[in-house]
Amino acid sequence: MPGILGKKIGMTRLIQDDGRVIPLTVILCEPNTVVQVKSTEKDGYPALVLGFDALKKPSKNKKYRHRKEFRTAEGEESLKTGDNVKVDIFELGDKARITSVSKGKGFQGVIKRHNFSRGPETHGSHHHREPGSIGACTRPGKVHKGKKMPGRMGGDTKTLKAVEVVYVDVEKNLIGLKGAVSGAKNTLVIIEKK
Repeated sequence: MPGILGKKIGMTRLIQDDGRVIPLTVILCEPNTVVQVKSTEKDGYPALVLGFDALKKPSKNKKYRHRKEFRTAEGEESLKTGDNVKVDIFELGDKARITSVSKGKGFQGVIKRHNFSRGPETHGSHHHREPGSIGACTRPGKVHKGKKMPGRMGGDTKTLKAVEVVYVDVEKNLIGLKGAVSGAKNTLVIIEKK
């Protein structure tokens, strides 16, 4: 199985016997349901579509809040529609690719968004948190695209590669990933096997 869906619970730490402290992010991965099995003959490529977080009032077409397609190798999977995928597909030390949406910060200025320095606060200065000069002279006579300016910050899809799995609890459906994972609590996290 190439991956699983879960939601972020928070962060904690593991203390090793030799005194080392490992920070980890805890992900709750309730059993995912196989919604669709794609094959090379019918769809052109082999894949599994997983459903996560069942709706309380499912409609005819939508039964899960989140769906995600995972590509599989030819003849690799023996799962059928309706089967469950659990956290036992991961073992300690496995490497995973993590995708989630970062926390949204709203509209922010250049100091918070791009780490600009502020201007002087005294001697009659009116330049405190402003970005300063942004344009060129007559040529080209415009502000180039991609200029670091105020704007919406956060709420971006972030991907971490080769994150180590340091904790697995099959009974409670929990996975512990080494380090921080982007997103607020209850954010959808896509965990793909490397």
